[in-house]
Amino acid sequence: MSESHRVALTVEGLRKTFPIRHGLFSRPLTLTALDDIDLSVGEGETVGIVGESGSGKSTLGRCILHLMSPDSGRIEFYGQELTHLSKEEMRMWRQEIQVIFQDPLASLNPRLAVGDIITDPLRSFFPNMGRTERRARALRMMDEVGLLPEMINRYPHEFSGGQAQRIGIARALISEPKMIICDEPVSALDVSIQAQILNLLAKLKEEFRLTLIFISHDLSVVRHVSDRIMVMYLGRIVESAPARELYAAPKHPYTRALLTAVPIADPKRARARTIEGLVGEIPSPINPPSGCHFRTRCPYAITECARVRPPLEPAGESRRVACIRWKEIDARGVDAVTRKPEELAAALQ
Repeated sequence: MSESHRVALTVEGLRKTFPIRHGLFSRPLTLTALDDIDLSVGEGETVGIVGESGSGKSTLGRCILHLMSPDSGRIEFYGQELTHLSKEEMRMWRQEIQVIFQDPLASLNPRLAVGDIITDPLRSFFPNMGRTERRARALRMMDEVGLLPEMINRYPHEFSGGQAQRIGIARALISEPKMIICDEPVSALDVSIQAQILNLLAKLKEEFRLTLIFISHDLSVVRHVSDRIMVMYLGRIVESAPARELYAAPKHPYTRALLTAVPIADPKRARARTIEGLVGEIPSPINPPSGCHFRTRCPYAITECARVRPPLEPAGESRRVACIRWKEIDARGVDAVTRKPEELAAALQ
């Protein structure tokens, strides 16, 4: 939570499913994208949401943005319930919650010049604002994100990926929102450009006093921009902790595996660390494993993991973990609780 301790966003019991039909006469199936998600974001805080593709990260972002409706649960923004608002009622709140998309070029209208793209939210939220003022605001935002004023009349195809993402950031900022949801904002960019965009977002967050939700599949990306990190797996939150605590001592086996996949620049440290790589592919959300969804890939799984759905329980003052063995792993060490492959296979039958 931020120093102000004021809550900006509260999500409780959020659930989202999608009906799947393979053929005309086939039995309809259900894909569970979000399964009982609880989330609280403090004003001025940056919360990173990480997990593999298919974990439900982007679906959570779209539900918060009201781009799709959850099956159940509630979303509250600064005390206002958003879950059941109509499109017209939600319109006034869209000024306060903006989004930066994954693919910068795909998110920009190729037929509009940069100035018109950036000021598009102003035409929606402030229809009486004159063209001169809109242009002045566009130029100011372009300067904030590092774009030259002579670029205002150019078109998206004339820009690199990094420049296009700066345009998207300027568009998100121009309506002066309180919160921005960053949905994989650097995953489509070169590594050298990623650092520039991350540094820009960190600077703008402080300057505009923003609250950020940063969605990514890469823990190394969110490390330096997040105050707190939530790890998702198959529609569930499996660990939530302050960023420093999570990187220093991950509790959940899935978080451990994700962190060992992060490259280390120092060759000596890289050789010395224990690799806890993920085994196999993420299961289908149409037919997820019983009990703990992660058990089929977990080296510490026991028979009970197939029967018990682990609650997201406190693991310290500001950390929560969904694993029935995390205390045992902490107390006895990784090697002491790791199952041999034949024992693991027998336990999960």
